[in-house]
Amino acid sequence: MTNAEVTGSLKIALAQINFLVGNIGANVDSIIKTAGVARDDLGADMVVFPELIVTGYPAEDLLFRADFIEEANNAIHHIAESVDGIALVVGFPELADGKLYNSAIVLRDGVTLACYRKQALPNYGVFDERRYFIPGNQPCVFEFNGSFIGLTICEDVWQEGIIAANKQAGADILLTLNASPFNLGKMHQREAVICSQVKAEQIPLVYVNQVGGQDELIFDGASFVTDDQGSIVYRAEEFQEYLGVVEFKDNRPMPSTCVPLDEKIASAYHALVLGIKDYVRKNGFAGAILGLSGGIDSALVLALAVDALGSDKVEVVLMPSRYTQDMSNEDAVLEADALGVKYHVIPIEPAVNAFTGMLSDVFAGMKKDTTEENIQARCRGVILMAISNKQGKLLLTTGNKSEMSVGYATLYGDMAGGFAPIKDVPKMLVYQLAHYRNSLSPVIPERVIIRPPSAELAPDQVDEDSLPPYEILDAILERYVEKDQSADEIMVAGFSREHVTRAINLVDKNEYKRRQSPPGIRITTRAFGRDRRYPITSGYRGIKG
Repeated sequence: MTNAEVTGSLKIALAQINFLVGNIGANVDSIIKTAGVARDDLGADMVVFPELIVTGYPAEDLLFRADFIEEANNAIHHIAESVDGIALVVGFPELADGKLYNSAIVLRDGVTLACYRKQALPNYGVFDERRYFIPGNQPCVFEFNGSFIGLTICEDVWQEGIIAANKQAGADILLTLNASPFNLGKMHQREAVICSQVKAEQIPLVYVNQVGGQDELIFDGASFVTDDQGSIVYRAEEFQEYLGVVEFKDNRPMPSTCVPLDEKIASAYHALVLGIKDYVRKNGFAGAILGLSGGIDSALVLALAVDALGSDKVEVVLMPSRYTQDMSNEDAVLEADALGVKYHVIPIEPAVNAFTGMLSDVFAGMKKDTTEENIQARCRGVILMAISNKQGKLLLTTGNKSEMSVGYATLYGDMAGGFAPIKDVPKMLVYQLAHYRNSLSPVIPERVIIRPPSAELAPDQVDEDSLPPYEILDAILERYVEKDQSADEIMVAGFSREHVTRAINLVDKNEYKRRQSPPGIRITTRAFGRDRRYPITSGYRGIKG
């Protein structure tokens, strides 16, 4: 006889677990182990896992492979046979009559109690679910120990009508399995939307979200439970694996642990740390390496990498040129020492001289221009990639979103690398994140934060020689890249024609560069890559004429 039958209560565990896309065997082992812990240590009657947890999310075109889908469906039988004494709610890609569904199955003691097929398949932003799945068309309510429980999956609870349909079908409690990716402000938005619908239908809801980094995407966790008035009575930690339990009495959730949400900048920082940690760990790299210039971007990436991996797994290289200021070298050493990482100093002048000497005949009679500047950056890229190859460490690039937007980066130079942690971080947010990190412990020298940013590829060079001031540039880029505003709309908002024209022309001209950049962590509502897919070859121009 279960706990619920003895006391009239129902204990539901929320399994906010970090899984690996494609590794069905390991995922299944983790599901079985977690269910056992929920049963034995937490006394749970039921444990709820995230969306498509058997395969991991998003599995992308692995879902087109018949062998992959067969393994995922066979895994459900293995889970059912391996766990008793607790019900499991598990997300998986269900193959039925030749059609593939994004489904949630309820198992107890080897028996299937219910199976629900997701109805609302998102096909916007980072989502491509209609590429793979057929939508379901029916609510699913099942009886469990005297309670009637409805099932939904992620996008379902963002759409009006599906929660109401479950209530009308007799549900006392609603479970929702999720793989909801992070962006700035997403957790507050998520709770506001769902709590509003819950309050309207007066039904308590258990929201279980995936956690972990998957390529560009970060899943923040922050699973929660609401009562029937839309008040949060339980919340798990952000960006951490977490197995918690909420007790329902007479179908009402009892107040429990309610971890507060982080403020915006702290959440962004933790998302970036998790993204680096999981990309390195899940892809089997020995650690990370990066070029440390003494500038704000590389200083932030170093701090993120050390917080993600530990100082013993991170290595940096200082590569001064004739244009590198003494303070840049001094600050880079201070950063490395503050974070306890090993560093090397490898001047690039011999390599630059070798390349320019080799090219002297070809370049005879031509003026120096950005070509010579780019040779310096590419010499650095060769050095870093050589060390990365030799040591098996992932090379992290240090370019931010502002630079990626306008092409202020060198192909096969500072863009060379395997992962771009701050690729979706605008320059002004870089400064905010640096201040946040220093509030924890001072690791970025104040001089690095206050000095004018410079690529240091020419005498007395600063970024504003070529770009609008970053506080203006970032605001224009947000409107053009993330909100799809036209040049006229941006100018009406108060930005000068000169600044708007320059910024938009640079964005339009540099799609070919962005397409060749490494993947990077998505933290805004519109990142380059999965979110914003523009053609390289295109006659479109945001500035006409």
